[in-house]
Amino acid sequence: MVILYQRSDNLNYNEDKIKYYLKNILSISSPSGFTVKIMKYIKEELDILNVPYFVTNKGAVIATLKGENNDFQRTLSAHVDTLGAMVKKINPSGSLSLDPIGGYMMNSIEGENCTIETIDGKSFTGTIQSIKPSVHISGDDARGLKRTPENMEIILDEKISTKKEVEDLGLSVGDFICFDARTIFTEKGFVKSRHLDDKASVAILLYAIKYIIDNNIKLPYTTNIFISNYEEVGHGASASIPEKTKEFVSVDMGCPGLDQNSSEYSVCICAKDSSGPYDLELRKKLTQICKKEKIDYKIDVYPHYGSDASAALRAGWDIKAALIGAGIFASHGYERTHMDSILNTLNLIIKYCIQE
Repeated sequence: MVILYQRSDNLNYNEDKIKYYLKNILSISSPSGFTVKIMKYIKEELDILNVPYFVTNKGAVIATLKGENNDFQRTLSAHVDTLGAMVKKINPSGSLSLDPIGGYMMNSIEGENCTIETIDGKSFTGTIQSIKPSVHISGDDARGLKRTPENMEIILDEKISTKKEVEDLGLSVGDFICFDARTIFTEKGFVKSRHLDDKASVAILLYAIKYIIDNNIKLPYTTNIFISNYEEVGHGASASIPEKTKEFVSVDMGCPGLDQNSSEYSVCICAKDSSGPYDLELRKKLTQICKKEKIDYKIDVYPHYGSDASAALRAGWDIKAALIGAGIFASHGYERTHMDSILNTLNLIIKYCIQE
């Protein structure tokens, strides 16, 4: 059964199609620096939609929807790259030491299943553990061990016990470590998974493109969709933004939690993050759209956050920048959101794109 999300303004969104995009995107591992496979998927979906795009030297994909005004352009971004790790050392026992990709708490990956991708295209599974994983052996030392990269290791699902045996399998320093997503869609509308930051937004933007095309919606301004691949390490949208871009909206995530105003059920609009305030006029425009269209929204401030929009500003782009997204609980851990938040974010994007 196809589920349609119906607004009072008669905009019907196909919830099943959004979930289809999201499931597919979450199923493809893509830590920063290891995004070729997922970008292949993005390009395949854009080809199906017959949308023109180009690929940057860094591997980002930028699709373009032509509007009546080509001199004043809008660009919306989302990133496919995620947290992950890299093999730092092969230990004498055959375990692997790791070095993080992106910023997260080590305890959030303890006990997580993972896949190691070698430079030759081989894949090996394993589990991330502390170097003292058993209380039966280490007691209070296991409980009190500081969770740092140096105190974490990967135990391979292979019958090995030496460094040479691991090397003979084809593993080496520099191989990528991908965390299992463990995606679950609950009957009550929740989505639980790693990497909802920012794959939820990528799914939203793919569906927004499809919706605009399928409904033959005429856009007042040429609108670019920038799918970046290095956001988690700070330079995702620092280059290659279409030159006529005047407004840049990073579609990333809101952060519900302690002392925050964000919600798992609303679209979240960021007023300020660690890079400073976002453009006030653009934030007002987005807020006014929410009020007019009765879109559930929250405004918030994130003290430990950066986005593709802030990366673009730091790189010197002369743009008005904003940051919006679905509310993602436990960001950079095992994350959760609700379809209400995804759909409210989608609705704001559609209404923003069609507003003159």
